[in-house]
Amino acid sequence: RVQLEEFGGGSAQAGSSLRLSCEASEYTYDTYCMGWYRHAPPQEREGVAAIDSGGNTFYADSVKGRFIISQDNAKNTLYLQMNSLKSEDTGMYYCAAAGDGGRPCLFVLGRTSDAHYRDMAYWGSGTLVNVSS
Repeated sequence: RVQLEEFGGGSAQAGSSLRLSCEASEYTYDTYCMGWYRHAPPQEREGVAAIDSGGNTFYADSVKGRFIISQDNAKNTLYLQMNSLKSEDTGMYYCAAAGDGGRPCLFVLGRTSDAHYRDMAYWGSGTLVNVSS
């Protein structure tokens, strides 16, 4: 029932920045873990960043120090600030949210793609990011 929609994708030059946003319909950020995933075939989908109800953030090693995940509860919006973009950051970025009883944010990253849909119950349709080099 939770609807997610991503915004902010597009083309960017290596070294530049992009800011992605995800708007949730009637989403309770206090009780749900939310995260960003990306998929660039033939590579498997990977978890990029996650934030839990306490505001704790988690990042994949590949983006740590460059990306920042944040949320604005008043606006019901999740963000992903992407800095120092690299060509390997290219891919389809998805916003996702865990449902009740979902896997805690602490454990959602570093999981194989087979586990993603079990970890996160709600998904957006994705926004494409193309980083040129």
